[in-house]
Amino acid sequence: MAKTKPGKKDLETYTIRGTAKVVRPGDCVLMRPSDSDKPPYVARVEKIEADHRNNVKVRCRWYYRPEESIGGRRQFHGAKELFLSDHFDVQSAHTIEGKCIVHSFKNYTKLENVGTEDYFCRFEYKASNGSFTPDRVAVYCKCEMPYNPDDLMVQCEGCKDWFHPSCMGMTIEEAKKLDQFLCSECSSDDDTRRSLNSFPVSPIADETKALAKRRKR
Repeated sequence: MAKTKPGKKDLETYTIRGTAKVVRPGDCVLMRPSDSDKPPYVARVEKIEADHRNNVKVRCRWYYRPEESIGGRRQFHGAKELFLSDHFDVQSAHTIEGKCIVHSFKNYTKLENVGTEDYFCRFEYKASNGSFTPDRVAVYCKCEMPYNPDDLMVQCEGCKDWFHPSCMGMTIEEAKKLDQFLCSECSSDDDTRRSLNSFPVSPIADETKALAKRRKR
């Protein structure tokens, strides 16, 4: 068990400056970027400690946004998607701007409303080489893409697969009015569209809701 260095003490909590919000180890936080034009960084607090001058620092594990990864943002990445990286760091607690919630992918898809503080993570990311865990996930629709929770999808009553309205020649408005939907190949029992080996990087549970979530402004 690692010991705290002389002159330092572990803290159980830290109150964000100018607020009543309390941060504890294990919480996810928003941290002020050096470039004010960029969105806040997201990190998970691993440890909080203060030195003999009562300067508080946090050991954190960074979440990366898709555009910050080596491969960049891809079509199936959600707007609120983050990758839990293997990048650890020590930062001044004063850079913490607020708290947020990083949900599991499954729990995120069950939210009735997605707030500004809500994010989700379905991948761990190794920053040194750009690899992901898991490295392969289920795909859906004729386009054979992983699920993006921001996109509306409809389920075929026959094969039970999920489809993007645009891939089936429908508008979103038309899809929302459907009582039931049958895809053009529902008579086929071909499950290859959902093979876990079909597409590298990104998953979804079968019970995911069809409608994309509305994010609060």
